[in-house]
Amino acid sequence: MNVYLDNNATTRVAPEVLEAMLPYFKDEYGNPSSMHSVGGRVKKEIEAARAKVAELIGADPQEIVFTSCGTESDNTAIRGALEASSGKKHIITSRVEHPAVLSTVRYLEKRGYSLTELPVDRQGMIDMSEYEAAFREDTGLVSIMWANNETGVIFPIHEMAEIARGKGVVFHTDAVQAAGKLKIDMKDTPADLLSISGHKLHAPKGIGVLYVRRGTPMTPFMLGGHQESGRRAGTENVPYIVGLGRAAELAIAGMAEENTRIKSLRDKLEKALLEKCPDAMLNGHPEHRLPNTTNISFEFVEGEAILLMLNREGIAASSGSACTSGSLEPSHVMRAMGVPFTAAHGSIRFSLSRYNEEPEMDYVAEKLPPIIKRLRELSPFVKK
Repeated sequence: MNVYLDNNATTRVAPEVLEAMLPYFKDEYGNPSSMHSVGGRVKKEIEAARAKVAELIGADPQEIVFTSCGTESDNTAIRGALEASSGKKHIITSRVEHPAVLSTVRYLEKRGYSLTELPVDRQGMIDMSEYEAAFREDTGLVSIMWANNETGVIFPIHEMAEIARGKGVVFHTDAVQAAGKLKIDMKDTPADLLSISGHKLHAPKGIGVLYVRRGTPMTPFMLGGHQESGRRAGTENVPYIVGLGRAAELAIAGMAEENTRIKSLRDKLEKALLEKCPDAMLNGHPEHRLPNTTNISFEFVEGEAILLMLNREGIAASSGSACTSGSLEPSHVMRAMGVPFTAAHGSIRFSLSRYNEEPEMDYVAEKLPPIIKRLRELSPFVKK
């Protein structure tokens, strides 16, 4: 059996999405900026896709800007908002952000910006009193993710954005993991900027979205033509935009399933592994997290070894550890949460999608415990 449980890294392109895209590789090949009817038909489909993405997050279609990926959306939001912020050079973020955000703000810090990285507690949550105290007169931007990619922990974005708005500060949220899994309504949530990545919700890699609330000051990151109402130059990636629109439709239709059936499968797997594997612990908040995500640490073993042995059994998951320059380091998220050293290296993330089924959870629950037992027998950290 082959079991794919790495959907927070990327998802399978839905067959319905691929079907919607195919005509725009072959028959409908016009440039949407062209004045003739061949381009006009394509332009019409881009605007239809824009409306579908807007519906997914409760936005106005004119607030949707198509980009190449979530990373571009994050970079555009952060750098574009700060450049338009009248010289305010203080940024607030968290220690558990995706590298697309952390790398960008740390780059800016080296070039004269001031940066506050908020800590999280053992369950991956931010202290709201610390958040509010972090604001300064020169704070120009807040960037806090909607949901963490490693643990699934959900942050109180509505409350955080309200505080920022009350202080006159632009608020950006990386919603790459949340979009399509959680209900998002930007008419109710006072965030100014929001990032989405298509390949996290069954669209292809290479398409993203930046939501820009009407009236939010922004300097374009990509300069050139007039595309995207002058907010992002470059000829539109038409097949992928159409595909993302179809994926948004599917996500809206499947939201209830995401929060019931998929959550039930996640809980079944999580319960079995915590019961069958001694010295295993859940990383992240048990309730305030995405319905498809669980992150479990298996003490005294290395995550990479677990993943290699799971792969031999046809199981794809991901580790909270990364091998850098030949030395093993726990992920920055596990370190920020204060996960013990003996457990941080053995953290495994299982992330489900609509294509997972119950027999797959039974299979993983059967195969993983013997792997953990075998690795602990070989571990120098376990007393023999």
